[in-house]
Amino acid sequence: MLWSITAPFAGSLRDLFPIVVVVGFFQALVVRQPIPEVGAILVGGLMIIVGLTLFIRGLDMGLFPLGEAMAYAFACKGSASWLFAFAFALGFGTTIAEPALVAVAGEAAATMARGGLIDNTEDAVAVYALTLRYVVALAVGSAVLLGVLRILKGWPLHHIVISGYVIVILITPLAPDTIVGIAYDAGGVTTSTITVPLITALGVGLASSIEGRNPILDGFGIIAFASVMPIIFVLAFGILV
Repeated sequence: MLWSITAPFAGSLRDLFPIVVVVGFFQALVVRQPIPEVGAILVGGLMIIVGLTLFIRGLDMGLFPLGEAMAYAFACKGSASWLFAFAFALGFGTTIAEPALVAVAGEAAATMARGGLIDNTEDAVAVYALTLRYVVALAVGSAVLLGVLRILKGWPLHHIVISGYVIVILITPLAPDTIVGIAYDAGGVTTSTITVPLITALGVGLASSIEGRNPILDGFGIIAFASVMPIIFVLAFGILV
């Protein structure tokens, strides 16, 4: 019983240990200055360890089983339309709630306002940030839907991924320079703490429940779509808007 409680904390400590070593090395040998507010830093580090432990445990207990169970249930119902609707809604909903996207969209809107590209008002910044989040959420929803379709059809993963990046390369010169960096960052922030576990569980659960599909070969890869599709959508948003 004690081991089941302490083991997750030990795992979090092991995962964070390289970061502590790197920071400590450069602090001791390069910076060579007293660390400000050592007590606050130690308390913050403890909170990170506890939070990371609870987060990983929550994924194992909640999100992964939920995603796999729902994918299996939809596959058993045999209704492709409901499966596609669920896949799109899952990608859209998890992306809208993604904290990393909220932060990046807000910063992008504020930077646009400071640069004079949009009105420097609170309402204009909020509208731009929300619009950017919706564009990225639509992209991820479409990416998850495409990933589910690939699993059902058995299409080669690399063909779709390569095609996606070819489209990115082709439309990048057409987009305004001010949106290119935001678009490329959008491909990374969407694949974070909330989106990845549920989408991965959906893919693995769906591949496991369909005869002739291998969970290892067919269950993974949707995250790759969720990385490239937001780049395409945000670049298109910059070209059109």
